[in-house]
Amino acid sequence: MPSYIGIDYGSARVGIATGNSESKLATPLTTVAPDKVAAVIAEHTPDIIVVGLPRSLDGRETPQTLAVRRYTDDVLAGLGTELAFQDEAGTSSVAEERLKESGRKYARGDIDAEAAAIILQDYLDSL
Repeated sequence: MPSYIGIDYGSARVGIATGNSESKLATPLTTVAPDKVAAVIAEHTPDIIVVGLPRSLDGRETPQTLAVRRYTDDVLAGLGTELAFQDEAGTSSVAEERLKESGRKYARGDIDAEAAAIILQDYLDSL
């Protein structure tokens, strides 16, 4: 059964989530600095890395889209793991709303990990 890592890239923090094809359920894992992502991926040895790809509201690429593509090419592509992109439109807002509704205290990093789970869940739902 394939396992997955979901990535919500940011220049300061990267949200990470895990999931697998059997349960088709994504779970927030952690938030780390961009230079620590490879270590987390090595620890979890996923079959596929799903990277959130931001776009403008009209679907065009933005400077952040290019930053994500550059990070993917420079860091993730060299890991030898299959890569997939998933639209990440609105995931941070949805993640923050979910955390607010949960009633528990959360930090900014929790939003990033939750956004990664939403990105990965959207991908798993499309399988």
